[in-house]
Amino acid sequence: MPQLTTNRFADRALDLVHSALNSRLAAALTYPHGVDRYVEQFAPTFALREVRAEVIATRHQTADSVTLTLRPNRNWQGFAAGQYVRLTVEINGVRRTRCYSPANSVHAKDGLIELTVKAHGDGFVSKHLKLDLRVGTTVFLSQAEGQFALPEQRPDRILLISGGSGITPVMSMLRTLCDEGHKGKITFLHYSNAASDQIYLDELAMINAQFLNVELLRAYNEDQSGELQGLFSREQLIKAVPDYADAQAFLCGPPGMMKVVQKVWADEGLSDQLHLEHFTAAPVVIDSANAEGEVRFIRSERLAKNSGATLLDQAEAAGLKPESGCRMGICKACTCIKTAGKVRDTRTGEISDAGEAEIQICVSVPVGTVTLDI
Repeated sequence: MPQLTTNRFADRALDLVHSALNSRLAAALTYPHGVDRYVEQFAPTFALREVRAEVIATRHQTADSVTLTLRPNRNWQGFAAGQYVRLTVEINGVRRTRCYSPANSVHAKDGLIELTVKAHGDGFVSKHLKLDLRVGTTVFLSQAEGQFALPEQRPDRILLISGGSGITPVMSMLRTLCDEGHKGKITFLHYSNAASDQIYLDELAMINAQFLNVELLRAYNEDQSGELQGLFSREQLIKAVPDYADAQAFLCGPPGMMKVVQKVWADEGLSDQLHLEHFTAAPVVIDSANAEGEVRFIRSERLAKNSGATLLDQAEAAGLKPESGCRMGICKACTCIKTAGKVRDTRTGEISDAGEAEIQICVSVPVGTVTLDI
């Protein structure tokens, strides 16, 4: 009871401080930089509205991954199992944003966030997170986003399918269901190159042993230590999960694998029972031979011949450094004003009108001459 009373007083004190710093007087005294800029000098994670978090632990489950434990500030509103956040880190004075899914249960009582990141060979941000991010560093987060999530009414039969680092959102789903004491059958089907590459290998084995309603199926392409071997196929699915048509399936993994899984469900008329998430950009075909017009960067007073690439790539080729993040149309960090001209959205193929509009330049290709306020 004394500890509870102390926590209440501490929360009340924080409420009073937050209210005072959010006042008009505080805003006037700290103009033009704002309260956060001053307070962060001695309390880096403090912000009136922005979600910031302190890195309190890092661990390496595999040779090419890092698991970050983050303590968010009081602005964090939580998440649904399966959703993602936009993580922003500062690297050499430039803020970079990428999307990652929390892997912890939504019922974790410590209020922490767990992100597991696989460092790809050409992954500028992921390699920084694995090699250079230190305990004590402050990072920036969005609130949780995305429609890929467990429904509030939990399905009786659940099939979780993941590949590689796509395990993180479905791991959150599994941990959440276990914390809730879910009684329905859960099959966890995961694909990796080898056991040494699998994230959460030991914990999954423990969950499988502890919860009788959880079936763990691990498929490896390079060794035979899993319950299955090789890549996903319809034949393998029928043999390993014969009742898959009765399940609500949740899928996250590399594009090639996801495409094969989607086709199986589509061919059998089960697409409504397959829920999926991925953060891979659609490939951009650069058609320089048929590209016409030019790209005008009016604020920078620069002009470039349209190369057929995305506007972000063309801006960088022109020597500009517009803000960007995920480079796949998710984080919206690259949004800017198109003052004139038409653009094609690389994700949908849709062509905009020629008037002024906000566009995401990482997924926009100019159709003729385009003018940007950059």
